[in-house]
Order: sequence, then structure tokens, then C-alpha cells
Amino acid sequence: MISIAPVPERAKRVAGRSRIRWEIAIVLALGLGQSAVYAIVQLAYRLTDTTPLADQTATLNPSRSDREIFDLIYQVLSIGFSLVPVLLVCFLLWQASRPHLGRLGLDGGRIGKDAGRGILLVLAIGIPGLGLYLVGRAMGLFVAVDPGGLDAYWWTVPVLLLSAARAAIQEEFVVLGYLFARLRELGWGPWTIILTTSALRASYHLYQGPGAFIGNFAMGLLFGWLFQRSGRLLPFLVAHFLIDATVFVGYPWAAATWPALFGLPG
Repeated sequence: MISIAPVPERAKRVAGRSRIRWEIAIVLALGLGQSAVYAIVQLAYRLTDTTPLADQTATLNPSRSDREIFDLIYQVLSIGFSLVPVLLVCFLLWQASRPHLGRLGLDGGRIGKDAGRGILLVLAIGIPGLGLYLVGRAMGLFVAVDPGGLDAYWWTVPVLLLSAARAAIQEEFVVLGYLFARLRELGWGPWTIILTTSALRASYHLYQGPGAFIGNFAMGLLFGWLFQRSGRLLPFLVAHFLIDATVFVGYPWAAATWPALFGLPG
């Protein structure tokens, strides 16, 4: 009879860490990591183009068809499929006991308090972020960002709000909730995690120009530091959604009111 020697505990730990690293790579390759790679390539394209960076435009929510019904269908499909990595991380970190998503920083409690903190975060980030964008545009560090490239239909605003929700859920579930949980399991220290996730957050915004890297890296540092202290995800979901919703829906009004500041290059 052949006896099977037990696997040493150290070998189990090494195998477990290797599995986590592969899991992280797969999750990122399905979403934000893929976006980061494309953003880096797109920045290289922009910087080597004959058109100056300040005269280029990035459209965040472009129309996907010249036929209204198919544009709507494509928009909804795009938003839905982009949330698949979020479903994956929920599946991977789901706990049998309540709170099921506690490892992602969601326990279903203190909703009002967490939402209020999210609103305060909007004030702390939104105004400085707007100032950085305007200064960066003047310095040629940002392309002109057109957040609402959709045509004007009855469903335009609801779709833009869904797009803002998608961005908040996809980014904060993965960057804060999932990566903080998994990188802690790998033995990473708090500031190593904060700096790494901030760099990831900044990198997939590089298609907007180098200034976007600076602004989103700073946002990542603040979000990461606060999440490390609180362990609660909802404030960051609320803040991210409100910032993006305001930008996506309010941009046409801002561009019409202050064309010199927010208007697109002619």
C-alpha cells in the first residue's frame, strides 16, 4: 500500500500565496488592469501625436450607434458586462456567515452615517479635483475631457447615472475592497497596499493625460488611508458615484455656461 506523505505547512502557505497572486492577476486582467494597459498605450499615442495634448479630447461616454434603440441597448450591455469582475470578487470573498461581504467592507449597517461621510468626501475631493483639472488644462497636462458624449435622448441622463454607478462600483469594489483584503493575506503592509492601489487607480486614468495620474493618485491615497482606518466601503461608493454623476450630467451645462474653461477644442 502506497502512503502519501503530508504536505508541509510551509509548502501549503507558499501554494496559497501563489494562488492568490494568480487570482489577483486574473481579476485585474478582466477589468481595471486591462483598462490600465490600454490607458498607458493611449497616453503614449497621445504624446507622440502631432496634435498637442491640450488640443486633444477624451470622450468618456460615447454614443455607440447612430440608431437610438441600438445605442441604448449597447450602453446597457456595456455597463452590465463591465460589472462582471465585481460579481467575481463578491463570489471569491463571499462568507457563509453574516455579513456575507464583510471582507469587502460591506456589512449593511450604519448606511445613513456612511452615506453622510461619502457626501463629505465629495466636498473634500470634488472642488480640489476641479481646480487641478483647470490648472492642468492650462499647463497642457490634461486632454479636454467630454464626460457626456451621448446624443440627447429621453434615456441619456438615466444611462449617464448608471455609468456613474458602474464606475463607482467597479473601481471601489476592486481597488479598495478586494485588493486590500487579498494583499493583506499576502502579508503586505498598510502603506504598501495604499501606494500600490493608488498607482493602479491613477494608471487607468492616464488616457486623460499625465495630470489625471497625479489627481487620481492623490485621490487613491486619501481613499486608501481612510478605508484602511474604517474598513467601510459604502462612503467611497457614495462619494465616487456623486462625483461622477455630477460631472457626467452637469458637463453640458458647465460647457455652455463657461465655454472658455470647459469647452472642447474647436
